[in-house]
Amino acid sequence: MKTITLVFGAAYGMLSVILGAFGAHALKKILSVEKLESFETGVRYQMYAAFFLLIAGYILKFDTSSQKWISILMIAGTMLFSFSIYGLSLQDHFGLNLKFLGPITPLGGLFMILSWGMLIFYFLKVKLQ
Repeated sequence: MKTITLVFGAAYGMLSVILGAFGAHALKKILSVEKLESFETGVRYQMYAAFFLLIAGYILKFDTSSQKWISILMIAGTMLFSFSIYGLSLQDHFGLNLKFLGPITPLGGLFMILSWGMLIFYFLKVKLQ
C-alpha cells in the first residue's frame, strides 16, 4: 500500500502540473471564466492530494486497515472530486451531457475530508502512546 500511495501521489502531482498548464494556455481560449475557475479548483485540490499522499506514504506504516483507508479515501476522493470537475468544466466544449457528475463531486470531497480526519486521528493516537 505504501508503494501505491507514493505512486498515486507522484502521478497526481505530475498530472496536476500538466492539467494546470493545459488550463492556463489551451483552455483559457475556449472556456468561460467560470468553467476555467472550476477546472483550476480541480487542479488545485489534486495537487493538495498529491502532497498529502506523498507525505502520508512516508509517514504511515500501513500495518493497520485504518492507515490503508487513509490512503484509499484520498486516492478515490481525489479521483471523484477533481475528475468530475474536469468533466463538468469540459462537457459543453465537447458537446457531452455529464450532469450526472454533479453529485459525484461532493462525494469525492467527503472522502477527502474523511481521509484528513483519519490522518488527524492517527496523529493524535500516535502522540498519545
